[in-house]
Amino acid sequence: MVCHGLRKVYDGKLGLFRKQSPPVVAVDHLDLTIQRGECFGLLGPNGSGKTTTVEMLEGLLSPTAGDVRLLGLGWDRDEQALRERVGVALQETHLPEKLTVEELLTLFRSFYRRPRPLADLLAAVELDEKRRSWVGKLSGGQRQRLAIACALVGEPEVLFLDEPTTGLDPQSRRQVWGLVAAYRARGGTAVLTTHYMEEAERLCDRVAIVDHGKLVQVGIPAELIAALPGGHVVELELEKSAATRLDIAELRALPSVSEAHLSPEGVWSLAVSEPERAVAAALALVESKHCGLARLGTRKASLEDVFVALTGRHLRDS
Repeated sequence: MVCHGLRKVYDGKLGLFRKQSPPVVAVDHLDLTIQRGECFGLLGPNGSGKTTTVEMLEGLLSPTAGDVRLLGLGWDRDEQALRERVGVALQETHLPEKLTVEELLTLFRSFYRRPRPLADLLAAVELDEKRRSWVGKLSGGQRQRLAIACALVGEPEVLFLDEPTTGLDPQSRRQVWGLVAAYRARGGTAVLTTHYMEEAERLCDRVAIVDHGKLVQVGIPAELIAALPGGHVVELELEKSAATRLDIAELRALPSVSEAHLSPEGVWSLAVSEPERAVAAALALVESKHCGLARLGTRKASLEDVFVALTGRHLRDS
């Protein structure tokens, strides 16, 4: 799968006093190459262009400029052939609530010439016991597994998953991860968007970090994390508004600290190479500033830290 020079611009809206707002560039000249059989993740905060990019790759949205090729085919000429070979689970899937699980999957199976057996689908998404239940009576996790089952009906060669576990409890999230892993084991290619770092590190062979519609970095998660200076993070959470009493230059000057960032929640994250030295120095600085310490912790660096280092903001920024 390849996209080259992908760009999407939305026209400005007519506002108060008929004043036209400027156009919005959602995706800005994006180049991606996704190999067959890999799980590829698009990472970025809300508004970064992830969903717009995926919708253009899925053929649901026409690009303003650029080219998309899937399985050697293009949406402009080969839409019907691609629909037979691609599965899509949208960020929000609205399914008919008065159909049973079995009826809904039977309907979706009728769209394909060689659909996956119904019993196999139900077993794969662990919904066999719910086959005669109305869709409207399913839990959030069950609905999401059903939505993925609908995307898997045609035995797709490429599966798109847009924020597949948003709003799910930890158990349901892991069930969805299991579905993706099983699909990969059968040789499928998965493309997903997510802002859950554990999800990206667990599922993705490679990730692309996207911000403001631009491609910032592409790589293997472990290699991106290993490239960060230090490899460890010290987190400082101060009481109430005391976080602003600390100066970023002072924090960056502490022993073994290579970078410092303040999250929207008021938590300082320090990239460090020697956690013990950094913790002692940070505590001394906090005490000298008469700041109350609410929480102190250390951990290994993650993809969230990679994103912050590359863009200066957090994946959960809106």
